[in-house]
Amino acid sequence: MTGLGHVGVITDTGRKRRRNEDAYVCEPPLFAIADGMGGAQAGEVASRLAAAALKESGVETGGEQRIFDLIQEANRRVYARSSTDPKTSGMGTTITVALVENGNVAFGHVGDSRAYLIRDGRMEQVTEDHSLVNELMKSGKLSPEEAEAHPQRSVITRALGTDPDVDADTFTIEARVGDVFLLCSDGLTDMVGEREIQELVERNREDINAALKSLVKAANRSGGEDNITVVAFEIAEKQGLTHDGETREQALPMPATDEEDTLTEADAVPAVDTPVVSMEEIQAEVKAKKQGDRAVRRRHLRRRVLAWLALIAIAAGIALALYLRFVR
Repeated sequence: MTGLGHVGVITDTGRKRRRNEDAYVCEPPLFAIADGMGGAQAGEVASRLAAAALKESGVETGGEQRIFDLIQEANRRVYARSSTDPKTSGMGTTITVALVENGNVAFGHVGDSRAYLIRDGRMEQVTEDHSLVNELMKSGKLSPEEAEAHPQRSVITRALGTDPDVDADTFTIEARVGDVFLLCSDGLTDMVGEREIQELVERNREDINAALKSLVKAANRSGGEDNITVVAFEIAEKQGLTHDGETREQALPMPATDEEDTLTEADAVPAVDTPVVSMEEIQAEVKAKKQGDRAVRRRHLRRRVLAWLALIAIAAGIALALYLRFVR
């Protein structure tokens, strides 16, 4: 039988942001991470509303269906607030949820925060980014290397709270003793490569606190462009639970929902700093790019044909001139 071993969480504002718009849930067997967007304090409101919806559920069982229902409830809360409060209009959040139950880990996922599994010396991303660059990579329009430096890599295709309903990915992984799962915001993955993330966790395998601190330190050393939050939990023989919690920026306890109504006129929400685009818009962009590529190829073909015709005409002229000269 498997159960939970060491559990840890850390959050940090990073070096460039004034506020921490990440939120998390670390209440075994339920874990989650949310990365808010919307400008001013609206992103912070969105992520914390979502986290509060999960925490209030007190979920222990239910697998993928229960997680899906929780995500829909969180979506309704964020959308309702965004629709009724002009100061939070347009806000949203990513969400990645994990529930450890009966030797399995059930996941629910929306956005570009990530879940990783470290097993047998390998690290695998188990969630799929709902982002523009990922869609362009899947369509063959971008390479992984190009995606890393793409100017629109922060554009996401799904977010919690931007529509009345949200399409959430759900799936289940059979857990093994020794597995380590990481839930993290893109403030980590945009700054630190996957190989380094794995090395830092493996190097501090016996001390989750040290592993999480080293991840935040690495992200800040690389620039700390965004808030950094990581939730980690280990699968062990079913016996006891050790909770190694490390927080910064006074992230715990999360403020109650009524304490979040602190937006003032000075915090009027600017344009969303993490844009959300629909799949229809992406498909239109890919189609336009294909049409553009075909138009470019046709122009190149026409130019080549005209060049060859010009060469043929010149050659014919030279041949005619030589013929006339010899005839005379």
